[in-house]
Amino acid sequence: VQLQASGGGLVQAGGSLRLSCGLSGGMSGGSLVNSAVGWFRQAPGKEREGVLCIDYRGTQTYYLDSVRGRFTISRQEDEKLVFLQMSDLKLEDAAVYYCARRRFYCSVNGSVYEFWGQGTLVTVSS
Repeated sequence: VQLQASGGGLVQAGGSLRLSCGLSGGMSGGSLVNSAVGWFRQAPGKEREGVLCIDYRGTQTYYLDSVRGRFTISRQEDEKLVFLQMSDLKLEDAAVYYCARRRFYCSVNGSVYEFWGQGTLVTVSS
């Protein structure tokens, strides 16, 4: 089982992007039922940090106060994709964004996630 993260790109500060995360198979393979999906990011020279997570019930957990009010996480109705909607992007949001999956519950500890996507690069220009 592999996760795929997509949707990154170059955006101007203040702009928006939507990242997607799904299981391998052309984004239509498996289901994320009973899964928690977390988004993490890592900027050059910095440690990886948790951003936001959605658990198997749809409860969102923010790990970064700086993204509250700007980022939201949601599931596609058929449970095959999880989205990270990012708005009002700032220069400091630039990073490689990773999604990760574990059973049921969210955790800010990345080491407890069983599966990781390959990462998608978000670049924010001034």
